[in-house]
Amino acid sequence: MRIGIVCYPTFGGSGVVATELGMALADNKHEVHFITYNQPVRLDFISHNLHFHEVTMEEYPLFQYQPYELALSTRMVEVVEKYQLEILHVHYAIPHAYAAYMAKQMLKEKGIDIKVVTTLHGTDITLVGSHPSYRTAVEFSINHSDAVTTVSQSLKEDTLRLFNITNDIQVIHNFIDMDKYDKANEKECQRIALAKPNERIFTHISNFRPVKRVEDVVKTFAIVHKTVPSKLLMVGDGPDRRDAELLAKTLGIKEDVIFLGNSSEVTELLCYTDVFLLPSKTESFGFAALEAMAAEAAVISTNTGGLPEVNKHGYSGYLSAIGDVEDMANNALKIVKDEATLQRFKSNAKKHTAQFSLKNILPVYEDIYKSLLEKVS
Repeated sequence: MRIGIVCYPTFGGSGVVATELGMALADNKHEVHFITYNQPVRLDFISHNLHFHEVTMEEYPLFQYQPYELALSTRMVEVVEKYQLEILHVHYAIPHAYAAYMAKQMLKEKGIDIKVVTTLHGTDITLVGSHPSYRTAVEFSINHSDAVTTVSQSLKEDTLRLFNITNDIQVIHNFIDMDKYDKANEKECQRIALAKPNERIFTHISNFRPVKRVEDVVKTFAIVHKTVPSKLLMVGDGPDRRDAELLAKTLGIKEDVIFLGNSSEVTELLCYTDVFLLPSKTESFGFAALEAMAAEAAVISTNTGGLPEVNKHGYSGYLSAIGDVEDMANNALKIVKDEATLQRFKSNAKKHTAQFSLKNILPVYEDIYKSLLEKVS
């Protein structure tokens, strides 16, 4: 099949999932074309079946903000026509689903029936999409997609609650390429580069937005740090990074909190991790937690959104109420108190990720594409 993928080319979960899906499809002999404003950060052109088409916008003084959705829909039409694409799979509703609908209508005028699959990822529904400025357009775009998926049951329920949806929605969980993490785990992990032999290593990875509650990460770690020698790796960047740095200094743990900025070496960094901290206000799925578990790290997270679908309480880690840093810290201490307990949780986390394996999820997407194309024929 010839498939176009539209996503945000960023370190965020939706962009990562879309990129990993595209690469997996290419490895499975499909022809895949990414259409976006920059090359996705994790896109690896090891397959000749992968292509990237940049969306460019012309500066015009009339526009205070450049109309990206117009440029995107135009570029979609060009790529579909030139490469005879059969499917457009758009990730994140705003503005991708709406731009895809416009592209579909323009292509219909040319006698081309492109099929549009929309995958909803989270804040495109619960935060941005439900805002009055966008709600009508998002609802329209979802209802006029040929197929709609969400990354968790929780997000499906939110979508049905927030919008008047007449289309079917299929839950397809986010996935992990287990082979990639197995290979990373086989390498010798040089923990000594970051921590002493008796220290535990905690990690947090996010875009440091308010919804991620990065100050709760620091507060939780500070409590644990009083009892257990440890280091905290803070991976990512965003508006709340400076506040987190100042808090670490105020709490007197600055030397043991390492801010690494954005990184594309996630598997290598997670190799060092004993416990992953994710105290988010909301997570439609919790892809960062899944990546950590695949790297054999236990997870301490909140119990919001799709996180209970990923992190199994008392098995792969623990779940706590939003903002309850005392409970998160106490749960973390339960895990790291002795080596045997830590290794049991780490092993359980790895086992639990098997159900989210790429090998299980990829055929589900392929079946959706095939069913849409069969309707055409």
